[in-house]
Amino acid sequence: MAGIYIHIPFCKGKCNYCNFFSVASSKHFDLILSSICKEIILQKDYLNNELIETIYFGGGTPSLLNENQLMKIIEQIYRHYNVNKNAEITLEANPDNINSTYLRSLKSSAVNRLSIGVQSFYDEDLNYLSRIHNANQSERAIKSAQDFGFENLSIDLIYGTPTLSDKKWEEEIQQVIKLNIPHLSAYSLTIEPKTILNNEIIKKKKTVVNEAQSAEQFLMLMNLTNEFFHQYEISNFCKEGYISKHNSAYWKGEKYLGIGPSAHSYNHESRQWNVSNLSTYIQKISSGETPYESEFLSIKQKYNEYVMTAIRTIWGVNLKKLELDFGKKYSNYFNVQSNKHIKAGNIENRDPVFVLSKRGKLFADSITADLFYNED
Repeated sequence: MAGIYIHIPFCKGKCNYCNFFSVASSKHFDLILSSICKEIILQKDYLNNELIETIYFGGGTPSLLNENQLMKIIEQIYRHYNVNKNAEITLEANPDNINSTYLRSLKSSAVNRLSIGVQSFYDEDLNYLSRIHNANQSERAIKSAQDFGFENLSIDLIYGTPTLSDKKWEEEIQQVIKLNIPHLSAYSLTIEPKTILNNEIIKKKKTVVNEAQSAEQFLMLMNLTNEFFHQYEISNFCKEGYISKHNSAYWKGEKYLGIGPSAHSYNHESRQWNVSNLSTYIQKISSGETPYESEFLSIKQKYNEYVMTAIRTIWGVNLKKLELDFGKKYSNYFNVQSNKHIKAGNIENRDPVFVLSKRGKLFADSITADLFYNED
């Protein structure tokens, strides 16, 4: 299977914590959409006619697209790719874009999964994150989507914000359960370099993130959702039957094609990434060029990629797959490196699969770095 990701690089306003490529402007909007449709044709051989199981509109703010614009892109994909008739088609949406008129138009499109960027149910936290919508809009958007029959629904939440107390975080998780939302993606607030929030913290305009509080809220998240959700990846929780097929494909190392400015692609042999510049993207596409850089992956890079993604999931790192795909040298290396983490209680050996324990999920990044193959 394979997936296609469409990057829509436009927003009403730039959130202070965001480091994804996007612009708070509508300049070049129509030209970018036209270029995306052209790139779909230019890139049609990248996946080698693999069956397309998922299409994902991310950004930016894809919910700025109307039904006609969405369908133009989707129809272009169906025209030039081998798409499963039951493909999962996801649209990321902001609460302030969701109303009955928009939802009605979405229901008549091919979109069958909504991912709503709620981030918080509290205005204080939304203000800290410079989100445009408010808490009331979040709840209204969720209920409206459900009323219009969007059963395959996901929301994003951010924890670790200095304005988010443990009590408020518990109430937010209970709100997710109460609203009967089948999929939750919850992320610890990370201060990325060159973001507005990072500059605000440096200038002491915003309070710094408390790492200990963030870790405690992650533990709360796992404990409070345990009875209701299935944690299938460190940051992703779902009810039975509502795993995100598109994101799961990333973690399972499936092929995917990224279309649009800054979008990334992977086909088991190479990785490529489009230019993060609207004017250059438009210019290159108009001249029949795909504006990307690429690299072919070594065995070591492929091993590291597999470990990095697989260890985050319930499917874990499979020792038999390591040996089959990368050779005995790499499976032996993983065995040695993982042993100390097993003894420390951070990795569980469920022969032949290795998964992070609940405690280990707190240290996922450092454990992953230690499992990487760094020898020449």
